[in-house]
Amino acid sequence: MSESLVVPTMAEMLAEGKQPEVLFWVGCAGSFDDRAKKITKAFVRILNRTNVSFAVLGTEEGCTGDPAKRAGNEFLFQMQAMMNIEVLNAYEAKKIVTACPHCFNTLKNEYPELGGQYEVIHHTEFLKSLIDDGRLTVEGGQFKGKKITFHDPCYLGRANKVYEAPRDLIQKLDVELVEMKRSKANGLCCGAGGAQMFKDAEPGNKEVNVLRTEDALEVKPDIIAAGCPFCNTMLTDGIKHQEKEGQVKVMDIAELIANAQDL
Repeated sequence: MSESLVVPTMAEMLAEGKQPEVLFWVGCAGSFDDRAKKITKAFVRILNRTNVSFAVLGTEEGCTGDPAKRAGNEFLFQMQAMMNIEVLNAYEAKKIVTACPHCFNTLKNEYPELGGQYEVIHHTEFLKSLIDDGRLTVEGGQFKGKKITFHDPCYLGRANKVYEAPRDLIQKLDVELVEMKRSKANGLCCGAGGAQMFKDAEPGNKEVNVLRTEDALEVKPDIIAAGCPFCNTMLTDGIKHQEKEGQVKVMDIAELIANAQDL
């Protein structure tokens, strides 16, 4: 845990005449949100330990434009996207990994028509590929025997049909994976998507994140696993609302994998 993280930038790599195996797209949440920064660090710890050659854009990374587009500002979205595409293409980026399904979905599905063609993978898919290739081994460690439920992020699950990678990773931890009533293709949004995270709630008798947290608590988990920084925030708020912080933790898959082995 005390080891220092090595996070090279694309600019540094270029100066050395190297091209990394993957570009790690950190995203706004992973860069600025204190809770999401822990997810970023956990993922980097795994990359460092498995000797994956990666780099970040650092200060050259801008918001993908997902919140602008979802809120209806197409002009701002295209402006943000074009700036990023210019930078990515200048570095000849081929493969991008990100821990944010919003960035994942936007880079993968909406950048191609603007001239940004990349292989984009979610960090759960990437971690699974490291295990499949024998570069990463996972044991239950401190999570062995715990009861974990996985909340499907909308932009990972229903939008891109990635359901199995996160679950495969959870099962590698020697835990009991329990499914909520609404899961996979029938999963319920955490309430943050479509730029809802950044606006006040509309009239109603219950917040979406509280409703989703109730779904999770129904299966009596020790941990609610998430694969998205926004879902993490919404579910953590839901747990606080239900005053269950002492009993139930909300953790990203990367944190589970990194912390199981105390990477």
